[in-house]
Amino acid sequence: MSFSNPALLVWLLAVPIAAAWYLWFEQRRDQRAAAWAPLSLLPNMVERPPAWRRHLPVALLLVGATSLLVGFARPQTSIRVKRQDATAILVLDVSGSMAARDSKPTRLGAARAAAQRYVDKLPKGYRMALITFSDHTTLSAAPTHNLALVRAAIARARTGPQGTALSDAVARAVTVGRSVPAKKGKRPPAVIVVFSDGGQTAGRVTPEQAAQRAASARIPVTAVGVGTPDGVVLQPVQGGYTERIQVPTQPAVLQSIAKRSGGQYVSGIGAVDVKATYAELGSRVGHTHKTVEVTPVAAAGGLALILAGAFLSGLWFRRLV
Repeated sequence: MSFSNPALLVWLLAVPIAAAWYLWFEQRRDQRAAAWAPLSLLPNMVERPPAWRRHLPVALLLVGATSLLVGFARPQTSIRVKRQDATAILVLDVSGSMAARDSKPTRLGAARAAAQRYVDKLPKGYRMALITFSDHTTLSAAPTHNLALVRAAIARARTGPQGTALSDAVARAVTVGRSVPAKKGKRPPAVIVVFSDGGQTAGRVTPEQAAQRAASARIPVTAVGVGTPDGVVLQPVQGGYTERIQVPTQPAVLQSIAKRSGGQYVSGIGAVDVKATYAELGSRVGHTHKTVEVTPVAAAGGLALILAGAFLSGLWFRRLV
């Protein structure tokens, strides 16, 4: 324990002085009584209360005064608290197949809604980032505490005709997670949440390489499969015709990356468990020591003891001391 104003502790010297005065006063009690009658007759004239009853109120007053004086010095103590420092990285697939309507309103629309749930339930003090990808990756929101920026970036996400560089997006997310500055030599933990209908049609990084990078960085990947095997995308072609393109979900790559990284695969938006993802992240956050002032506790305890001593003295002896 430490004190903000240790010089004020000098007032504690008043407590032993008061205790010494009380003992001296008690020793003089019989001498004062002898001035009125012989000591041998006093037991027959006045009922003497038990010693503990005489001393308890004074003891409470002295202990309470000690606690109150300690409070004046503003005591501080160090407590162990959970760190509020971690990063959640959302990875959103905006490739052409995410325009399929087998999830309502579309695969991308369903993924955006689920991503917003992760934003809404992000624990206080955590950072969040957003990466969107098709045949290339884009850091739409760098790790930040400003969740309004992340929400706006999710809302802006739109699909295009491009392919799917899924593994590149996961590798980029690992790099983003490792870029968060370390505190006291320890990098804050992170988790990656990928929303995609699976498959890989573009990019330079293989699923095995992406999973290995995530595992080496100790950043597990939660992969959420979006859509059904019956997905279809309608694409306009020359001549005013519309081409129906089958885009069934391909969960194999998502499952492989999730498993090898130490994360999990979730089949469908409806099975997403935001709390479980953050609970797993919270288990890796760790603890730190925080200095808090305990002046109110010391002052409240001191006042309570003083009042208790005064109450007992008044109840038993009709006086304060």
